[in-house]
Amino acid sequence: PARSTAPILHKRRCKRISDAEETDARQTVKNRKELFNMKYMAACSFGKDSIATVILAKEHNEPLDEVVYCEVMFDDEISGEVPEHRQFIYETAKPIFESWGIKVTILRSQKTYVSNFKHVITKGDQAGKIRTFPLCGRCSIQRDCKLPPINKYKRQMGNDVIQYLGIAKDEQERLLRLEGTKKISLLDKYGIEESATFDMCRAYGLLSPIYEFTDRGGCWFCPNAKEKELRHLYDYHKDLWERMLELQALPNKVTEKFDRKRTFAEIDEKFKSDDAQMTLYDLFDFP
Repeated sequence: PARSTAPILHKRRCKRISDAEETDARQTVKNRKELFNMKYMAACSFGKDSIATVILAKEHNEPLDEVVYCEVMFDDEISGEVPEHRQFIYETAKPIFESWGIKVTILRSQKTYVSNFKHVITKGDQAGKIRTFPLCGRCSIQRDCKLPPINKYKRQMGNDVIQYLGIAKDEQERLLRLEGTKKISLLDKYGIEESATFDMCRAYGLLSPIYEFTDRGGCWFCPNAKEKELRHLYDYHKDLWERMLELQALPNKVTEKFDRKRTFAEIDEKFKSDDAQMTLYDLFDFP
């Protein structure tokens, strides 16, 4: 029989990949493009854990495009940050981050603690009353004043945004919530427990002075504030303390309670009483 004159094609040249292999290859290319275009931001309160996260990014050359901080405001002019912490943010931490070449973006909401406090309820049994103090564990201030500006800014950055959060390796319950999201803990990645972040920040001169009188950060009007935090406000920031007493005196509130048990006026009376209880050792100079 006559021999075929059709060209013999090299098997290696003519090998076809399967549909599954082609899909995987396309996905790999897509992932590489997304990785190249990905933006990295660190959500920062300028507390020890979020600052330690920025330090890790610097030390390990992790990608970081900017630090994003949302400043919750008491009213249009007064910050919700404890004054010592706000001074630390603007005069120490922000300049150091910028000297490292890291952009620092500061966001604010149009809503404030006072506007939230005085908001008149329009529906339900409490209609006509003002919203008053936020509830412990269900903070309307975080919901209305802090998260919306951050979420809006992230949307403006696009979908390809990786967010670093300051969650330590020993905070397993919080870490589990990051699974399946575009949120990463560098503290977990590098095995840093919460107790270790103090020394990390201190080594760079980046430990906020709030840790001299409290073990947590938070707004000075926070209903979760511990006794020593409230006492600090009472002793050193009388102007802010008086503003809270003014709000306490407003009529027609949903609740009179500042926290789960007490009104702000009751806390004020307690501190006055504590100061008035002078012992003999206060009156006389005993050897």
